[in-house]
Amino acid sequence: MSEEESSHILVNDVWRRYGRGKDTFDAIRGVSFTVRPGELFALLGTNGAGKTSTVELLEGLAAPSRGSVRLFGGLDPVRDRAQIRARTGAMLQEGGFISHLTVRETVDMWAQLTSRPRPVQEALDLVGLAHRADVMVQNLSGGERRRLDLAVATSSSPGLVFLDEPTAGMDAEGRRATWQLIRQLRDQGATILLTTHYLEEAESLADRLAIMHRGRIAASGSVSGIVADHPSTLSFGLPARWSVHDLPVSGTAERHHQRVTVTTEQLQKDAARLLAWAEDHDVTLDRFTARPASLEEAFLRVAGHAGGQGQGEGE
Repeated sequence: MSEEESSHILVNDVWRRYGRGKDTFDAIRGVSFTVRPGELFALLGTNGAGKTSTVELLEGLAAPSRGSVRLFGGLDPVRDRAQIRARTGAMLQEGGFISHLTVRETVDMWAQLTSRPRPVQEALDLVGLAHRADVMVQNLSGGERRRLDLAVATSSSPGLVFLDEPTAGMDAEGRRATWQLIRQLRDQGATILLTTHYLEEAESLADRLAIMHRGRIAASGSVSGIVADHPSTLSFGLPARWSVHDLPVSGTAERHHQRVTVTTEQLQKDAARLLAWAEDHDVTLDRFTARPASLEEAFLRVAGHAGGQGQGEGE
């Protein structure tokens, strides 16, 4: 079975150009990635990285200027849109609901436009809005509107779901509840493409992810694989009589006033060496902290450099 046949999303060397003649801009420049059936794939990016332009191509709202996009083993999002629509759900950043309808009326209206919709009450229960069923949309909070967006996006139990900033505007409790719902959708077999600005969200939910920067993919793979490419840090206060050159570490040590930061690829070993050295020399390492590499650090490093098409594991 080919890669195209075994994937729910296959993006191959896609470009998207805006404008004509000399006034052109390439928002996407040679992007490629694959999302397998039942996988949750997160698409992250710096501001203006090209995430929205990429998702619009996947949703069939535009055709790529170059390259190809295929869904469900070979369907074109533009040419085969009629076949694809019944099998996909999309949660956009703005739902565009009619403000004077109630929550129940909104979901019911959407259900009448959807093939094989789940019962309205079930859709409301699923997103935790059953107690707000008779409230008009205009009276919902921002987080509740996002839950309503999710209810209509998943009303047909789609096999492929696009979630664009699904927890924007939610409080911490609502965000965690939505994460649980997204996990439930994936466990039920849905393939999910998620865009988010919350790195903790991507780290918690994604099977794999890609980080976009300046229209290209700068890093891709599993969270652990991407994080493993970045160093960890040790931080502590060091008395003035000691120099960073006295420290038994393999990483790079820098001093700012009385505080030292060690950047290391061997967090456990360097931490053990430092603590043993401090014990032997009767040195107090004030507020000693060990911080493993994180997705946030990987993202910030990408944001600080020009991104290239880096293919990580599984790409």
